[in-house]
Amino acid sequence: MRGEAPHSPLRGELWVFGYGSLMWRPGFAYEEAVPARMIGGRRQLCVYSVVHRGTRRRPGLVLGLEPGGSCDGMAFRVAPERAREVRAYLRAREQVTMVYREAAGILELDTEGAPRVRALCYMVDTAHPQYAGDLPLERQVHLVRRSHGRSGPNIDYVANTVRHLREAGIHDAPLERLVARLGLQRRLAQN
Repeated sequence: MRGEAPHSPLRGELWVFGYGSLMWRPGFAYEEAVPARMIGGRRQLCVYSVVHRGTRRRPGLVLGLEPGGSCDGMAFRVAPERAREVRAYLRAREQVTMVYREAAGILELDTEGAPRVRALCYMVDTAHPQYAGDLPLERQVHLVRRSHGRSGPNIDYVANTVRHLREAGIHDAPLERLVARLGLQRRLAQN
């Protein structure tokens, strides 16, 4: 119910918020996935990727959750008996270079009554050297086109993210501008 104070997850229950690749490749077992809005964080292509989508010599660019605003994404409810295992997996995945910090975000679930829950989310550390901030579109295009990391080409990351945002009914204007500038419209229309 909107306006109610957020409540903590039920005993041992864990909610995880996905706003980028976690939406389309969570990599962990969950009980349910629910569209959700995070209050107090916004999706931004603001992190130099030096492992998953780039290297130290040729960094890529990936999403971060910056303070302020709100962000539409997916909330994943994890069974209590899997909470420890999922946290360990997410730390290994998201904390490779410590550019993200674990935080408890407040989510409005897109369900009957729109309940609020606290969820594990990964906020970008704006003091970290990998924090890119708000880069001009042409710089984003350059980084995304040329970069490739452990998890594949940076351009695939952008295409997969936008495809899944569209499937979820989420319009992200800055990412859509990047997709248009990269010439990915036809590729996305074919999938």
